[in-house]
Amino acid sequence: MIPLCALKFVPRSIPLRVIAATFSLSLLAACSSLPTVSGGASPKGEERVDLTGGVVITDPAYVIGPEDALDISVWKDETLKSAALVRPDGGISFPLAGDFIVAGKTASQVRDELVKRLEKFIPEPVVTVSVVRVASYRVYVIGRVNKPGDIQTGRNIDVLQALSIAGGMTPFASEDDIRIIRKVDGKTVSIPFEYSRIRKGGDLSQNITLKSGDVLLVP
Repeated sequence: MIPLCALKFVPRSIPLRVIAATFSLSLLAACSSLPTVSGGASPKGEERVDLTGGVVITDPAYVIGPEDALDISVWKDETLKSAALVRPDGGISFPLAGDFIVAGKTASQVRDELVKRLEKFIPEPVVTVSVVRVASYRVYVIGRVNKPGDIQTGRNIDVLQALSIAGGMTPFASEDDIRIIRKVDGKTVSIPFEYSRIRKGGDLSQNITLKSGDVLLVP
């Protein structure tokens, strides 16, 4: 870089535009050598990707289910650290805590349960529970949408959100004959959804939250 104080000693025979161009190039070279900084914490309630490629759920309302993977650790105790896969029966095992059910609970509820169990062995244990892989919540969108298939997310979604993720309906879709197919107590029920009523600003109560296993049929 050319020091500013040295500019007054430049011979007058050199055009000013040459001096300016040389100074600009030197400044750019200096700036390009500076280190870059990236990273930072994810906003609360959003998803972030961990180093293993799994999705870490920071939504405190997410309900854990079978096949989800949990990362559990106890502060200042490396022996009490485990990546637990939720079994089909909804339970996990953890050292000193034994077997217990986590399906249907949030990460904070699982943490509280672990604290109660570990207090018998560790005074005031500090427990961290994270959902590092989501596999239990899955809904299906079939029929006349642009991207039919299954949707797997770390949060509950409603009908409109599912349609959006599926790329919206095709021009030939029957928007007022949409059905949510759901299993209730072993029986299959069909819940109607009329898109035109929502599009016209009508009843939004039909935009229900989908449950895991629901099938959104767009004829």
